[in-house]
Amino acid sequence: MAIIKRSNTYYLRRRVPTRYRRVEARASVWVSLHTDSESVAARKADQAWTHLVEAWEARLAGDTENAADRFAAAQELARLQGYRYLDVGRVADLPVAELVERVAAIEAPAGEPNLSEAGALLGTVEGPHLTVQATLDLYWTLARDKTFGKSADQLRRWRNPREKAIRNFIAVVGNKPIDQITRDDMLDFRQYWLDRIEAGEVMANSANKDLIHLGDVLKTVNTMKRLGLDLPLGGLAFKQGAARTRPPFSDDWIKTRLLKPGALDGLNSQARGLLLGMINTGIARPRGRR
Repeated sequence: MAIIKRSNTYYLRRRVPTRYRRVEARASVWVSLHTDSESVAARKADQAWTHLVEAWEARLAGDTENAADRFAAAQELARLQGYRYLDVGRVADLPVAELVERVAAIEAPAGEPNLSEAGALLGTVEGPHLTVQATLDLYWTLARDKTFGKSADQLRRWRNPREKAIRNFIAVVGNKPIDQITRDDMLDFRQYWLDRIEAGEVMANSANKDLIHLGDVLKTVNTMKRLGLDLPLGGLAFKQGAARTRPPFSDDWIKTRLLKPGALDGLNSQARGLLLGMINTGIARPRGRR
């Protein structure tokens, strides 16, 4: 690595390692260190080289057929350049000054813009089309911090409702890519639950739990994978009424069933006495006792 002074400014000059020749057309790089102090230039040179290597690594990671890896690499490359990855539609909506700044940040040695950086800064790298089922498969890894310390049974009870929510959604809407889920899809899923609630099959609480678990899976993957999707998940919950209670036994049922002659003949005297006491006084067995 050489530090060379031109006019009043020091530059870093270094050959591009063979590893990065696939993503860097230049045989060697010149990087301005923006200082006329040799000691300052020496300190800044290491930082500048590290930044170059990180950018080349991100480009290498993006040089793949795997859409998820390519998208993640574009996000990382944008971050290394000091920007947040935005899709091309959102980039186009930026104020002109910010858009120009992004364009100016794209390396263009010999007048040829670097396509990897252009894609990362202008948002033209297409995100992965994760299906709903693939999202659940990815969720187990991304949400593993929620499973720390759980026993096998606790883990099963944590996984089951999320698997059920995804299974129900796919049955109604289909296993479509999550970036293609529409508001109509979510309203169709809500209608499915509304029909079941009206039919007396389930309570509103059951429907809300399914919506919550579905949202947890989709939002976790969207956030952790930095997909930047605007998921249409709000305003779907059902109002929960009073909890349904078991109706009391009617007087007729007690007389014709519990107090029917011979109905308690199978009980010993102690059990028969306890049951009659419960009927006559309303006492219940103590909690925790069987």
